[in-house]
Amino acid sequence: MQMRRFTRLTNAFSKSIEHHKAAIALHFYFYNFVRIHQSLRVTPAMEAKITNKLWDFSDLLMWNSQRIAA
Repeated sequence: MQMRRFTRLTNAFSKSIEHHKAAIALHFYFYNFVRIHQSLRVTPAMEAKITNKLWDFSDLLMWNSQRIAA
């Protein structure tokens, strides 16, 4: 299991639903835009032609600040 926030036996367990939603969103962002998958040899977002570059967390912060400003 990649997300330890779903199990209550660890310190990473989310007590509030807002924190849980944020943790899941970051996990999905990392999984789809940052992590290069062994079978695909690219990220799933690159394979689906959503993006053509490998993202990092600074790209997420920049995208979020542009979304809020608009």
